Amino acid sequence: MTPIQHLFDGLNHLYIKREDLLPFSFGGNKARKAKLFFEEIDRGDYDCVVTYGSSSSNHCRAVANMACARKMKCVLIQPMEQSSPTFNSMMSEKLFQAESVIVPVNEVHDTIERRLSELKADGYRPYFIPGGGHGNIGTQAYVDCYEEILAYEAENKIHFDDIFFASGTGTTQAGLVCGSLIHGDHRNIVGISIARKNPYGRNVVIDSVCEYLKEHQISVGDVAVERAVCFDDAYTSDGYGSHSKEIENTLISVIRDHGIQMDMTYTAKAYYGMTEYLKREGVLGHRVLFIHTGGTPLYFDYLRGLDT
Repeated sequence: MTPIQHLFDGLNHLYIKREDLLPFSFGGNKARKAKLFFEEIDRGDYDCVVTYGSSSSNHCRAVANMACARKMKCVLIQPMEQSSPTFNSMMSEKLFQAESVIVPVNEVHDTIERRLSELKADGYRPYFIPGGGHGNIGTQAYVDCYEEILAYEAENKIHFDDIFFASGTGTTQAGLVCGSLIHGDHRNIVGISIARKNPYGRNVVIDSVCEYLKEHQISVGDVAVERAVCFDDAYTSDGYGSHSKEIENTLISVIRDHGIQMDMTYTAKAYYGMTEYLKREGVLGHRVLFIHTGGTPLYFDYLRGLDT
């Protein structure tokens, strides 16, 4: 369970859930998801892990670290277009000794299939984790997180009207939406897109929600799912990894005012999007929860960039 702290009272009452404080490899939503994937790996007959992500990927770093802790071989397939060195990629390759395979993005799928076949031919028993921890296991991680939010609300006798977070590959949002639908809660769950545009980005989340509910034989109806998924793509800047001056100012103000580090690829972009959404929609007097989904190493990439 990660802590929820009260940030301030203004036009709304703002709280933050500190997923960045999960106690493994700088925490974050990808560490929460990776933990569940590795529970399945530990139960199975596997000795190698293969996954996919950019050099900025918190997912790749968390997976590489968990594999290293188990002395398992780890292979990271990375798109050439997003392969500039970051603290995440340096940790994955140099500290956690993951093998990095960099190819053009349009060759990623075939490279994954080929590398899995090569590993099997070499006698390995590989387990493939989809990029970003996508799939029902990743969704389950944030159904679990939703249960933690409910427990906090019950203990503190409050109710969050709105929940905001960075939405990327979709299962963080899918898990929170599934949790809300399962419990019949009525609240505004808003994923701030860090890259994808609608309708594709929203449809990926909807598909993940439906897939999870189907696997668990939970029926809530298509209309309820449609209404529950709010995927806001107004603050993506120029796409994945890009940022605006406003997002940079958000990163600076949050650490100056609250001592909480964010990054411009995920959390600062989502936090800025949240503040703009609340202004745009005229939201007043609500209890608002922002989920800090991690990315601490990317904050230090930002600091390093200040010297260039």
